[in-house]
This record gives sequence, structure tokens and C-alpha cells, in this order.
Amino acid sequence: MHIDQLEKRWAGIALGIAGLFVAVILGSALVHGIHAPSNVETIDSAKLHLSEEFAEDKLGASTNPDGSVTVRMVAGRYGFYPKTLTLPAETKITFRWVSLDVIHGVHIPMTNMSTMIVPGYVAQVQTELHHAGDYPLLCNEYCGMGHAHMWSNIKVVSKAQWEALNKQGGANHG
Repeated sequence: MHIDQLEKRWAGIALGIAGLFVAVILGSALVHGIHAPSNVETIDSAKLHLSEEFAEDKLGASTNPDGSVTVRMVAGRYGFYPKTLTLPAETKITFRWVSLDVIHGVHIPMTNMSTMIVPGYVAQVQTELHHAGDYPLLCNEYCGMGHAHMWSNIKVVSKAQWEALNKQGGANHG
């Protein structure tokens, strides 16, 4: 079978462009610290309020013995709970998410924090928030008529302010 030189050239160009796209995607993922979710952990969405970890009084931020912070949040039509959080800057933060009802997405603009929250699974993402200030927490997966109103707010403070809040007992839920 004979393949014309012009067809070979265009096939090479098409494969080269596809290879370039893959290289750019992989390169930007490595440079910006973007990782695919690797934590596969299941949970019964109908019994979240009965679970140890995602009971209402356990939601929010808590400091771990190594100084890192774990944030536990629940996504449900049409909100993230708790609605506001205070978190420290320049600290390793592990977000743990569950959904009450349907697939939700969560994204913090101007950061590398974005993931899907699938009912029946715990979504876990690690990040560091480098700059103090207010960050919106947005749902980026259409979840119904109230989707546009599904947001929360994260206030990032310096480590010194975070430690002062912890001493006062006010850092856990915002």
C-alpha cells in the first residue's frame, strides 16, 4: 500500500501537535503541583451526620500534631458547610470533602485547589495557601437550580494570627 508524501507529512504534523499538547499539560501539572486524586475512600452519604469524622461538630479546620491543618467540609444542595473558614497561610492544608446528594465540584480561584466531590466517596486534596486574604470557595460542577448560590468563604491569616485564634478557641469553624 502506498501513502503519499504529503499525507505522511500532515500525519506527522498532527501527531507532533498532539504530542506538544500532552507535553504542555504534563509540564504545567508538574510545575504547578497539580495531582490527580489518589485517595479512594468510601462513605455512606445518607449517614454523614452519624459518622465520626463528618459529624456537624467536627466540621471545619483542626490543627494536627505536626502543625499541618485538616479541613473537613460537606457539600450539599446548595452550600458548603461550614460557610466560612479561617485558615493559616504558608501551612500544609488537607481538605477532606463529602457530598450529601449529587456530584459537586469545588474550586478556590487563584490557587491550585480544585476537585470533584462524588457522593459515596471522600475527596481529599492537599494544598498551601500562600497569601493572606479572602478567598471564595465555588462549586464548579452544575448541581441544580441553586448552583449559582453555592459558595463559601475562606479567610487566610498569618501563622501568628492563626496561633492566636487557636489559643482563643476561635479557629475551628471560622
